[in-house]
Amino acid sequence: MLRELRLFFTAVQFFTRIPLPAWVGHSAQQLDQATRYLPAVGMCVGALAAAVLWLAAQVLPLSLAVALSMVSGILATGAFHEDGLSDFADGMGGGYTREKILAIMKDSRIGAYGAIAIVLTLLIKYQALLALGARSLAYAAAALVAAHGVSRLMAVSLMVTQRYVRDDDSARARPAAGKLSHASFAISLLLGIAALGIMLAAGASTASMFAAFGAALLVRIYLAWRLQQRLGGYTGDCLGAVQQLTEIAFYIGLLATL
Repeated sequence: MLRELRLFFTAVQFFTRIPLPAWVGHSAQQLDQATRYLPAVGMCVGALAAAVLWLAAQVLPLSLAVALSMVSGILATGAFHEDGLSDFADGMGGGYTREKILAIMKDSRIGAYGAIAIVLTLLIKYQALLALGARSLAYAAAALVAAHGVSRLMAVSLMVTQRYVRDDDSARARPAAGKLSHASFAISLLLGIAALGIMLAAGASTASMFAAFGAALLVRIYLAWRLQQRLGGYTGDCLGAVQQLTEIAFYIGLLATL
């Protein structure tokens, strides 16, 4: 149990800005095994955003509470996944060959495709959460926790079915991008199912759960197909893009069945 707790904290340490005690430690092997807990990290980030949404909505308009909730999630992760989305959009939008796409993704500067992707993603996410909050504050809060967990499950699943395509070790995601074992993915899958259970506890119907998970899965399948077609695999930036886009798809699936 102590080993698994250390792995969970390692995942928190890598994928968020949350400070942790020194005993957690750090190594490439430890991080590689810790990736299985990425959905749990997502649920923690979602829980933080949900708490901010709930508390802020008690004294502020819902629109402002949603905005503050989104800010808290971004601050908790250091915009880790949003940065990946922008690099992914720049690379896939501006590159015509595999080598060019990878080179653009590695460039720290943000281009037009990346800027547009970030703006539209945040705008859609804001509107979706606002609509969910108008239905029920508790429903929106549960959706935040579930969507953050399920979207990270979708990113983890990419590590099972595809290969990491960068040859250099300079990328930040490289230590966490090893081939995930089926046993580790089983843990991630159980955590993703637990995230869906939070929605059921908040009163979501079975149809809503199928629609939300199905929408996220369809986006994941499409992105995986495009990545395989153009890159032959994935990079850390691609994982960030999958997380962001499947999170939005999850919200849209819920809204479609309200």
